[in-house]
Amino acid sequence: MHDKVAGYLVEDENGYTFSYDAAYLKSGKPEPISLTLPISDNPFVSKTMLPFFDGLIPEGWLLGIAEKNWKLKESDRMGLLLACCKDCIGAVSVHDEN
Repeated sequence: MHDKVAGYLVEDENGYTFSYDAAYLKSGKPEPISLTLPISDNPFVSKTMLPFFDGLIPEGWLLGIAEKNWKLKESDRMGLLLACCKDCIGAVSVHDEN
């Protein structure tokens, strides 16, 4: 969020979990990355990609280009998010932890 690590989105066998970074929460006035993900110490858990992050993934012909260029399936939401959302319009970008 604005070039600061705001939190971590993790995919595992149970679905997806987003947690705000502890240092981000302790910084001045942390901003929520979305109205659907208000500032909280508690993680947000979902069996499917959380709607805010899913909304960052391209649709239509642009999704087709992403699937073809990176050889990803539409069902690989985390793969698409990491491939397509490093430089999103707005304050939030998504990067692989590595």
